[in-house]
Formats: sequence, C-alpha cells, structure tokens
Amino acid sequence: MSAVTSWKGLPVLVTGAGGFIGSHLVESLVAKGAKVRAMVRYTSRADIGTLALLPDDVRARIEIVQGDLKAADSVRQAVRDQAVVFHLGALISIPFSYVSPDEAVDVNVRGTAHVLSAVRDLGAARLIHTSTSEVYGTARYVPMDEAHPLQGQSPYSASKIGADKLVESFVKSFNVPAVTVRPFNTFGPRQSTRAVIPTIITQLYKGETVRLGSLHPLRDFTFVSDTVSGFIAAAEAASVEGEEVNLGTGREISVGDLVALIGQLMKCTPVVESRDERIRPEASEVDRLCAQNERARRVFGWSPQVTLEEGLQHTIDWVGANGGFYRTESYHR
Repeated sequence: MSAVTSWKGLPVLVTGAGGFIGSHLVESLVAKGAKVRAMVRYTSRADIGTLALLPDDVRARIEIVQGDLKAADSVRQAVRDQAVVFHLGALISIPFSYVSPDEAVDVNVRGTAHVLSAVRDLGAARLIHTSTSEVYGTARYVPMDEAHPLQGQSPYSASKIGADKLVESFVKSFNVPAVTVRPFNTFGPRQSTRAVIPTIITQLYKGETVRLGSLHPLRDFTFVSDTVSGFIAAAEAASVEGEEVNLGTGREISVGDLVALIGQLMKCTPVVESRDERIRPEASEVDRLCAQNERARRVFGWSPQVTLEEGLQHTIDWVGANGGFYRTESYHR
C-alpha cells in the first residue's frame, strides 16, 4: 500500500529535524503542505539546530518539540497522532563514536527501538528509517547494491547496522510499515564541518591551505535535494514495506580529487596538509563507497537530478554567503 497520496494537512514527524538533512526535509515537507512536527534534542538553551536557518515563514508553520530518542516516553509523545514518521535522529559522528561507543549504541540502537515501538503501538501508516552507506564498510565490489555484505568498521557503523536490523525485525515480527533508505554521502548548504565538503570549502575561503585526513578514500556524493526527494519517494511509494534502498549517484571521486575539483570551482590552487587527528584508525577507514541505485529507480521512481559539480557550486555559493555559520579554526568531531 502507499502511505501518502496527498501531503496537504498530513501530520508528519521528523526526528533529527535540527540536523543537516532533517532541516532540508522539513522545509520540503512544509512546501508540500504537510503539518510538520519537528523533533529536536532537548537542551537547556532550546537549541533547534539548522532549523534556525530556515525562513521565518517556514519556521512559523512547524511544530517544534524538544525531546530525546533515548527516552521512550519522549518518543511516544512525538509519534502520537502522526501519519508518517521520518526517523533521521542519530548520533552521526564517526570520530566521536571511537571516544564513546556506548553513546552511539544508546542513541542509534536504543533510540530506534523506541521509535519502532511507538510506531507499532500508535499506528503510523509509514516509517521511513535512515540508514547510511557506512554500514557496508569498504566496498567488496562496485557499484554496491543492497545485497552487499554489512561490516561494522567503526562503532558508529556498527550501531547503524544494529538499528537497521531492528527495523527489519519489527517489519517481520510486528508488521511495522517501515522502509529503510540508505543515503550515500549527502552534501549541500547548512552542512557542518564534520563533513569533508564544507571542511574544504570553508578553509579555501580563508586561504589556499586545506587540512584534511586521508585523501585516498573514494566516495559517492549526493546533493541534499536529491536525498530529500528520495525520502519523500519512500513515503509515497506503494508496497515498499521492508525494503532497504540505496540513495546514491553511482559516481565516485577520491577526497584528493574532490579538493582539486572544489579548487577549480573556487578558482584557486589548494595546498593540502594531512593531519593525524583527522585520520581514522587504519582498519576502520572505509576506502571505497559507490552506490548501485537501480532499486531506488525501480521501486521509488527516484534518480539523482543534481550533478556533483552543480551541487558543489550551490554549496560554495551558500557557504560564501553564510560564512558566520562556520568555525574553521578547530577540528569538529
């Protein structure tokens, strides 16, 4: 069955709404007329993350609720009366997962269990769960389809594998109407410097020296509007419960070549310095990711529309106009 035939007035929850992809998804859902409840992590400062960067008229149409995925009651209150749940909330930092593996498990595994239980008990029509290409580990073959073996090469990726398997179990055990989307490396405006593309761009706006970790890994970069359209398609598609679906372009580029490409677009010649604190443990580094997106085309009718060069130019322009959003003097885990 199809979960969504019309977004107008439809009650929709987005967990992790204050994050990079979450804020773009919220903005798109509001534009479609959905009644959006945005769950952000509680802080005493009432921080709403990148939702603060949305236009005032968009923010005025969002119900922002503060909570914590680790608290079952908090999750149930957020899920109550929602027709569709987009579960993006997670602890996403790979470097921090080395420091605190238990936090990754608590948020990503236990938090997902709380979302699944609430959806099961309260009866949402569709849950869209967010996975990550990191669950595959280094490519054993390319392009990587959804049958590619899973390998936990960091505590973060292991926690996301656990979350994905919980979703699978709730579909099979309780008929929870869930579908898993697996974005490859998403980028675009409002992304923090925990990610490589804004790290490169912000440093090049300061000068021509770029401080990075490893330059050899190959990645498949997807512009955020394409990732968001994949989430929307997952909610609209018929009979996709239980599916796991890659969202990627099928084009790979090394970090080193990415630096050179961004330099060309910014009309400069980058000088790269490798910093030990930015390099993953050797066996933990994911050397290659490149998506096979045939299933997304077939079951969602989805395909990427923005080229890497177009997306990079959009991102460069946004960072240039919003430089105050970034700090470049320190490494962000």
